[in-house]
Amino acid sequence: MNDDDAQLLSRVRSLREKGSGPKQIARALGLKPARASALVRQVAHEQQSAAAPTARPVVGCWVSAGWSTDLELSEAPDWARADAEGAGDPEAAGFAQVLIARRERASRITVCGFLVDAYCLGVKDIVGPQVMGGGSLDAFVRDYYRAFARPPLPIGLEQAQSIVHGGVAYARTLGFEPTPDLAQVSEHLGEPGPAAPRIGFGRQGQPFYINGPRDDAQAVVSTLERTCGAGNYHYVLGTGPL
Repeated sequence: MNDDDAQLLSRVRSLREKGSGPKQIARALGLKPARASALVRQVAHEQQSAAAPTARPVVGCWVSAGWSTDLELSEAPDWARADAEGAGDPEAAGFAQVLIARRERASRITVCGFLVDAYCLGVKDIVGPQVMGGGSLDAFVRDYYRAFARPPLPIGLEQAQSIVHGGVAYARTLGFEPTPDLAQVSEHLGEPGPAAPRIGFGRQGQPFYINGPRDDAQAVVSTLERTCGAGNYHYVLGTGPL
């Protein structure tokens, strides 16, 4: 961008801050309407890109059906009712797969996904931030939840924040840290407000470990033995007992 273009863009920014529209800017600067509209779009794109991720509009949030199985949700009865059918699915129990999409700019969105072990380990894996065209979102959501028998549940931002951050906090009381990649997407999620309903994590109030294919199961169980004590946690291993 040369000095003349930079100066012109600066004048467009100034006029936009005063509330001028593209036609008014075209007249004020002696520009063709198409040129003025292009500069206005450029200014809008700069402003959106500079905005903090949490300031960008939320396009949608989802969570896997069955996420609330055996969790304590007395403070959030609406969330429990929304998952009433999925809560009876043993295949989905213990895990909440959360997805959030925010508007990046007019035709682009950013998606971030979180795999939360709601019974024990907290956030185990993340996806994103991934930028895509707005028309690709529906297909991405279907693909992200393809392993589940039921379609995902649309949820509010506060519920998504409570599931992810609450899962992290619970896991830390047991001696487990979230995946290190969480930092790169957490700024797109934001924090729940102080009045957000509390979720009681753990299976019926106790840690319950279900091993994953990449887990060090021996280390997890040893940590639970140290932080919870014998008889105060449960575990199931797909490969048999330790």
